[in-house]
Amino acid sequence: MPTASEMLSADFGSVPGVVRQLASEDPQHLALVVDDRQLTRAQFDQLVDRVAAALQRDGVRQGEAVSVCAGTSVEYAVLYIGVLRAGAAVAPIAPSVTGEQMAAMIGDSGSRLVFLDRDAHATLGERAAELDARIVALDGSGVGQDWSDWLAAAGSEPKPVEIRPEDPFNIIYSSGTTGVPKGIVHSNMMRWRQVAMGGNPAYAEAVTLISTPLYSNTTLVSFLPTVAQGGTAVLMRKFDARAYLELAERTRATHTMLVPVQYKRIMAVPEFDRFDLSSFVLKTCTSAPFAAELKRDILVRWPGQLVEYYGMTEGGCSFMLKAHEHPDKLHTVGQAMPGHEAILIDDDGKPVAAGEAGEIVGRSPTMSKGYLNRDDKTREMQWYDEDGNLWYRHGDVGRFDADGFLILTDRKKDMIISGGFNIFPSDIEAVAKDCPQVEDVSVVGVPSEQWGETPVAFYVGAADPRSVVEFTNSRVGKTQRLADAIRVEDLPRSAIGKVLKRELREAYEIRSR
Repeated sequence: MPTASEMLSADFGSVPGVVRQLASEDPQHLALVVDDRQLTRAQFDQLVDRVAAALQRDGVRQGEAVSVCAGTSVEYAVLYIGVLRAGAAVAPIAPSVTGEQMAAMIGDSGSRLVFLDRDAHATLGERAAELDARIVALDGSGVGQDWSDWLAAAGSEPKPVEIRPEDPFNIIYSSGTTGVPKGIVHSNMMRWRQVAMGGNPAYAEAVTLISTPLYSNTTLVSFLPTVAQGGTAVLMRKFDARAYLELAERTRATHTMLVPVQYKRIMAVPEFDRFDLSSFVLKTCTSAPFAAELKRDILVRWPGQLVEYYGMTEGGCSFMLKAHEHPDKLHTVGQAMPGHEAILIDDDGKPVAAGEAGEIVGRSPTMSKGYLNRDDKTREMQWYDEDGNLWYRHGDVGRFDADGFLILTDRKKDMIISGGFNIFPSDIEAVAKDCPQVEDVSVVGVPSEQWGETPVAFYVGAADPRSVVEFTNSRVGKTQRLADAIRVEDLPRSAIGKVLKRELREAYEIRSR
C-alpha cells in the first residue's frame, strides 16, 4: 500500500482515499477543529465511512449529486468527504440565497437527498414540501430526518468505489434570482491537481485557520489541501476580526485563506499588534480586488508569506503574486502559475499587441467541465485559438507589464464583488423592475468600507427610493441587497442603447463626496 505522500505524487488519486491512508499512518493526529469539537484523523475517517455507507444504503449512485445548505460545522465537513467516498458529487448551496434560488439549484443538480440546517430550511419555506428529494437535518433541528438517525451505525464501512477522473467532484453554483442558476462542474481530476500539488508538502503540517464558509470555492482551495495532505483544519462558524486573531494565536495557526474585506477588518483591529502571529507561514487571498496599500500593510505587520491568487471558479488560467517576494508588484495580481497560460484578446477575438489591454482568456490543467445543463453558457465562456486549443474567457480586462505581471483594469463581465462573493447586477435589476412605478433600472457596484463593493440601483420612475430598496431587498438573497436607490430622469446609454454603468458609478462617487 503506498504512503499518503506517494499517493499525492501520483498523476491521479482521490481525496477520500488519501484521507483513509493518513488515518492509518497517524490516527491520533488532529484533523478537524470546530469550536470545542475536535476530530482526530481516525475519528474523521470513521465518520466519513459512516456517511458514505448511509448514502449507499439510500441508493445514491456514483456520479449523482447530493445537495447541502447549512452553516459551517463538523457534520458539514464530514459530509463533504463522505459524499466523495461514496463516489457522488457535492452540490453546496449558499445559505444567503432565497428559497426560490435554493429550490432551483437543488432541482438543477438532480439531488434526491438534501442536507439542511434550521436556517436553510426556514429560507426554503413552503418549497421544501415541493422538493423531489428527502431532507436530512444536518444540525439535528428536526427539519428533516435527524443526522444522528440517518448516519450509518458506528463501524459501518461503505462498499469500495472506483473514483474516476472524469466523474464530478462538486457543483459550485453561481448566485442568481432569475432563470436556472449556473452550476460549475469540477471533475475529480481537476480537484486532485489542485489538492495534490505534485506532492508539495505545503499543508502537510499546517494548522489552517478557515473563516469562510464551506460552500465557497475560496474555502475549498485551502480546506481540501489541508485535509488531503494531513494538516489540521480549524473552522470558524462565523467570521469576526477580533475572534479570528484570538483563535489564530490560541491554535498557533500556520496557514489561512482570507478575502480582502476580511484582511481589511483584521488589520483595523486596534490591538492587532498585540497578538502573537509568529506561527504563520502562509497567508493567501482571492475572490476580490486586493488593494496594494492593504497588501503592503500586511507585509509589514503580519509575519509569514503573503500570496494572492487570481482566477475563476470555472478554471482557465490562475495567476499568483508572491507579495513578499515582489513588493514592487503589489498593484498586480502576479504571473501565470506553472502550467497555466493566458493571452489577451480584443472585441473581435484577436490577440492584442504587447502592452495593450484586452480580455483575459486562459487555459490550464485545472479547467472545469463547464456549466451543468447549460451548454449555451459553456459555449459563451469558450474561446479557441488558431490551432483549435480551448481557452476560457475570464470576463476581465487587463494588461501585462514588461515582466509579465498582470494588471487588472476592468471587468468585462457585469459583476459586483461584495465581501468576496460574486453578485450579478442583472439578477437584482430583474427584481427591481417589478417594483411599482419603476420604469427602468440599472444596478452598479460602488465602493464600500465594509464589503469592498455594494449594489446601488439607479432607476427611472415615480417610486420612492425607500420603497425600491425595501421591495427589492425582500426578494433577493442577503448578499444581493441594495445599499441605496437613486432616482434619475434617464439612464445614460451608448449609441447602441447599452447603459453606461461607468457614468453611474462616477455620478455616485461625486454624489458621495
